Amino acid sequence: MTDINTAKILILATDGFEQSELEKPLKDLRDRGATVRVASPEGDEIKGWDKDDWGNSIPADLALADVKVEDYHAIVLPGGQINPDLLRVNKDAVSLIRKFHDSGKTVAAICHAPWLLIEASVIEGRKATCYPSIATDVKNAGAKYEDSEVVTDQGIVTSRSPDDLDAFVSKIVEEIEEGKHERRAA
Repeated sequence: MTDINTAKILILATDGFEQSELEKPLKDLRDRGATVRVASPEGDEIKGWDKDDWGNSIPADLALADVKVEDYHAIVLPGGQINPDLLRVNKDAVSLIRKFHDSGKTVAAICHAPWLLIEASVIEGRKATCYPSIATDVKNAGAKYEDSEVVTDQGIVTSRSPDDLDAFVSKIVEEIEEGKHERRAA
């Protein structure tokens, strides 16, 4: 078990992340005492998408290639349409997500980010939710889709949209504090 104020959490994103889906978990988890780092594919600053236009830029703390799964208790994957669509064709990003899953660590994806769980082959047979426009994708990947603000299955946390961020962050904290998750094969 890990207390949230000693937890180390990675947020993986690239340009086009939904602004609130990165900024709110980053702030709220840090406010609860966690160490939270942002990784981008090249370690460069990334630009958010805020509802219908480009938003704020966020500095990355490290490059994807420098991430060591053993250094973290969880990975958080913000949504938006652009961010997960770009990351799901990045073999290193998909591999990293799979490694977090296989190590029993908390994996959290919101909005369109369950596309990344599909690509990493970790969602089949699990309960999950997502943004309504990709619900068919999630179902076709073999997930047991639920239209709920937050759904958890053995440490995999999913939520639908920015409206669900409070529940999403609370569930991330709960799952980290539960500790390592022994998962059946996906």
